Amino acid sequence: MDSANAAVAALNGRFFTEYPVEAARQAEKLPSAELAPVYNALPLDTVLRSWRYLTPLVADELLMQLNQERRRELLLGLDMAECAQQLNRLRKVDRELCVELLPETERAALEQLLTYPERSAGRMMDSRILRFTGDDTAGYALTQLQRRRARKVRQIYVVNAEQHLQGVVDIQDLALGGHSQRLQQLMRPPRAIISPFDPIDQVAGTLAEHYLEMLPVLDVNGCLLGAIRHPMLVQSLRDESLTDMQAMVGVSREERALSSPWLAVRKRLLWMQVNLGTAFLAASVVGLFEATIAQFTALAVLLPVVAGQSGNAGAQALAVTMRGLALREITVAHALRILLKEVAVGATNGAAVALTTAIGVYVWSGSAGLAMVIGIAMVMSMTIACCAGAMVPIILTRLRQDPAQSASIVLTTVTDVAGFFSFLGIATALSHLL
Repeated sequence: MDSANAAVAALNGRFFTEYPVEAARQAEKLPSAELAPVYNALPLDTVLRSWRYLTPLVADELLMQLNQERRRELLLGLDMAECAQQLNRLRKVDRELCVELLPETERAALEQLLTYPERSAGRMMDSRILRFTGDDTAGYALTQLQRRRARKVRQIYVVNAEQHLQGVVDIQDLALGGHSQRLQQLMRPPRAIISPFDPIDQVAGTLAEHYLEMLPVLDVNGCLLGAIRHPMLVQSLRDESLTDMQAMVGVSREERALSSPWLAVRKRLLWMQVNLGTAFLAASVVGLFEATIAQFTALAVLLPVVAGQSGNAGAQALAVTMRGLALREITVAHALRILLKEVAVGATNGAAVALTTAIGVYVWSGSAGLAMVIGIAMVMSMTIACCAGAMVPIILTRLRQDPAQSASIVLTTVTDVAGFFSFLGIATALSHLL
């Protein structure tokens, strides 16, 4: 029996080591209570390889099922930023239980990370980086790297007695330098630095601009707080892009596919009520022209056409602007330039679509006046929609709000109101031609 258990454990270890992604996908199919003994028995390095591929909900449940020693080893083995994100998702009581397992220095570093704003560099940085003085030798630094098994390290940092950053040393230079050579002879100035309060999109721009693998994080006094690794940033940006998709339609960033129904209701209901209010606003615009619609019933048939086209135009402008803000291709200062561009795009596309629409409406209704009305309305509504799609996220950014927060709900309101008002307003003004 013992030999059979040993064989199963060996097979599990081999599977989790060589196929961490597939292992994580298979592990998610099992209840956490059954999965915990497997993760308790695996080597820590193997657990860490697979852990990063678990979905957040499974990882959170499994963490609390592990025995205390394995939970402690796992939290210490994760990057500091990953550890902070893991703990931040837990219930307060579970988070406190996990933090109590950690050494005092790790606990203090984690608590400091959790005080930084969401989506800031401070939340992503790893404070457990290797620091040396300029008088340390390359041989001593290599010995410390080997002792700590620092496999992910690409560079080390040189600081003075006050922890002010003096320079960085690439691992390649460290390995090729003489063992007795001092680090102050090998170090070079950092190519870029960042504040812990800088947003992650700025971090991404800095890393991309300077082609860096790691980025040191300094406080206002120039003291080294930690560093951001490129893989951690990629993961954070991926998570942010996915949560932006939720925020744009009024879904909380905290909700997951397997979250409890009560959490989903609580997080979504407010924005559903807001959306209902905006729907009544659009309906009230239609109500202003009730007499015109009653007289020309064809207008009611064509309303969705105008609203749908303007909605698509606004969504395109919104997507492009959101991407530009996220990648720091644009800032609030570019608002006028972006607005003029979208006016040109909306008017040009509107004219092209209006021509096609007018021909179709004329063939359908035989009314040249109705074709002209919907053509003019299409140009106006699509131009307004493009401008709104670009300006909504910029205005939210200028107000220091999340540009993704329910942007599509706001945009839908603007495009519906603009589409209905332009079409019905022009129809009323040119009713003698219908």
